[in-house]
Amino acid sequence: MAEIQPVRGWRYAPALSQQIDDYVSPLFDVVSARQREALYRNPLNSLHLTVPRGDDPAAEALVRLREWQQQGVLTQDVLPGIYVYYQYFRLPGNPGYEYCRKGFMCHIRAYNWADNVVLRHENTLPSSVNDRAELLSRLQLQTSATHGLYRDDAHELERYLDEAIQDPLYQTEEDYQGARDVLAVIQDRRVIQRFQQLLADKQVILADGHHRYEGSLAYRQARRAAAGDAYTGQEPWNYHLMYLTNAAADDLRILPTHRLLLELPGNLTAEEFLARLTPYFTVLPQDDPYCLPELIAGKPWAFGLYLDGQSYKIRLRPEVHAQLDWPTTPEVKALDLTVLHYFVLGKALGLGNMDAQRTWPGVAYVRNFPECLTRVDRGEARAALITNEVTMQAVERVCHSGAVMPPKSTFFYPKTIGGFLFSSIRDDDAHHPFAACF
Repeated sequence: MAEIQPVRGWRYAPALSQQIDDYVSPLFDVVSARQREALYRNPLNSLHLTVPRGDDPAAEALVRLREWQQQGVLTQDVLPGIYVYYQYFRLPGNPGYEYCRKGFMCHIRAYNWADNVVLRHENTLPSSVNDRAELLSRLQLQTSATHGLYRDDAHELERYLDEAIQDPLYQTEEDYQGARDVLAVIQDRRVIQRFQQLLADKQVILADGHHRYEGSLAYRQARRAAAGDAYTGQEPWNYHLMYLTNAAADDLRILPTHRLLLELPGNLTAEEFLARLTPYFTVLPQDDPYCLPELIAGKPWAFGLYLDGQSYKIRLRPEVHAQLDWPTTPEVKALDLTVLHYFVLGKALGLGNMDAQRTWPGVAYVRNFPECLTRVDRGEARAALITNEVTMQAVERVCHSGAVMPPKSTFFYPKTIGGFLFSSIRDDDAHHPFAACF
């Protein structure tokens, strides 16, 4: 199944490690405009490579990369290794407990989706894929790791990770999302081989970074076509930088993404909207909107609704579910969010199928629950639909069914950060005599 390889990572020089907080950055698809401007003011921040700007962003990133390498801002490790990456974080509902998501970064062969080794759970936008492929083509550098999930119920690799993390290369005090990030490296050949053996019979679910992964696929396809008969399959551009975590881990968190209805089609009144929901849902008024997450927690096909200052718990009538006739797998039909999009947006609001809903400008995706209520109260939105988080088991069932989930179904938290590790896919850079032992 999944072939992984150690890498000779490019990292910020040891002299800069004490200020690593100044150089890390959010991923390109989660950084806000305000964050970008603040980070761009630091000439050494990794955002200049991960999300470059200018008339020709990729060309400017290449100039900066070469400068950093020549000046020793970035240096390459002598030995190949697997890079251990821990993220310590807390959640609002349980502030007294510190979670720790454990994982490691390495190269994984860039498998096509049809190979059924790396599995996706959402679709991508072609424009974003093209941007990532262009950046990769210019830099020949993987600037940020995507996030993949393998399942190991025995947790065999954790003991090696725990041992390595005791000797960190560097760590943040607190990143942009409030997490503490720690990086270490494993360079023991026998240990790395055990990692390779364990992953060799695993499939990997792509949790985050679909556009970056498809950018690697597009670049690999172009290079393979250009190589012709000289292609061996071992060229470094056949590989992709990925952060791998165990899907069986307790501290793997997926946060819910709520739906904010900026408008109601046809300017429906609250009473008309509720009347349209009634054939499909039981609708129960509630006194306190802030109790909605607790009221729906763990209940399938249940949602919170905040509409014109009034809160409701709505839950699909079980006998109605058989009406869900979208052409997808039973695993997708069973999802809360499929039920929400089909019966609330599709049926009650008359927005049609998922493709039609994608083009409707009246929905926003919001992860912060209090923000949903505030924006409705301010008149910025007509209603908020509060959802449960998707379980890891549901993600696995959908991916193994060969289908994809509705848009904005998962938010794996915390996000990985940019700037901790870069990996080269240059023909004359990635190959090294030490790598031959792997």
